[in-house]
Amino acid sequence: MNETSPIIGITMGDAAGVGAEVICKALADLAPAERAQIRIFGNRDVLQRAAGVVGATLDFSAGSNDIAVDHIPFEGDIPAFGKLDPRAGDASFRYIEKAVRAAEGGEIGCIVTAPINKQALNDAGHHYDGHTGMLAALTGAKSSFMLLASERMSVIHVSTHVALRGAIERSKTQRILETIRAGYRHFRRLGIESPRIAVAGLNPHCGENGLFGTEDDEQIAPAVAAARAEGIDAVGPISADTVFHRAYNGAFDLVVAQYHDQGHIPMKLVAFDTTVNVSLGLPIDRASVDHGTAFDIAGTGKADHVNMHAAIAYAKRLAGTPRNVA
Repeated sequence: MNETSPIIGITMGDAAGVGAEVICKALADLAPAERAQIRIFGNRDVLQRAAGVVGATLDFSAGSNDIAVDHIPFEGDIPAFGKLDPRAGDASFRYIEKAVRAAEGGEIGCIVTAPINKQALNDAGHHYDGHTGMLAALTGAKSSFMLLASERMSVIHVSTHVALRGAIERSKTQRILETIRAGYRHFRRLGIESPRIAVAGLNPHCGENGLFGTEDDEQIAPAVAAARAEGIDAVGPISADTVFHRAYNGAFDLVVAQYHDQGHIPMKLVAFDTTVNVSLGLPIDRASVDHGTAFDIAGTGKADHVNMHAAIAYAKRLAGTPRNVA
């Protein structure tokens, strides 16, 4: 699939969370012609409830031409706001599964995901660590990578939702090289001819010549050397206490983080409301808000939709860009 559809598919996320609310707020800001380019995978009743909560004059009924909805019903009442419900976990999986099949069939150009609740998902029998792993399984991808993108800094992760001990084990040369390659291909697709990629070290001061660990010398440095041999402008390992500051100030287009918090903490510090979570390495495109279900404020209308707008904008960018860039 090289040419992509301009239609953006939005999955509603956990019905008990704020996903439907931020979707409604974002849709209310769009012109009718822009809303016509969006297809929602979710539940009409939950969406209509959310529209009422946020005061959006949107019609999600079956007979409406306002917004396209692939409706998946609940048995009984719809889940309550802010309450863990395995039915909502199961439904969130089914929204995503249906959107993936639509993307594989060329019906939509990019999926935008509203937040899911991992406990509800697993309580429903869908044992995934989050969207990225689920999407890899649904598409049959051998591996996938989490990219956090913002205007001034972007970070791709070697590992994400695993224990820190497991993350250290995953920082192996081949996985690091594959992560560099995935980031390189993505930024080439976005029009950057030669992306400048910095690879963060794992240990303090990159191990200080083995004093604080040998992984930087034995695993990370060879991955960087292999990437450079392929013509990729990669440097590192660079100590994590300086590399993100340098990237934020324009020295690099992308930083490769070795584990979840190493990349997430600086990104959420500098672009908390505008960071977009992008899945790389899949045969389809997916962008997402970078926040959770926020059960504590679900149903209050307080959830901010700035991040949803950022995710939709990034999805439009991908949907309009061929996937066959080397």
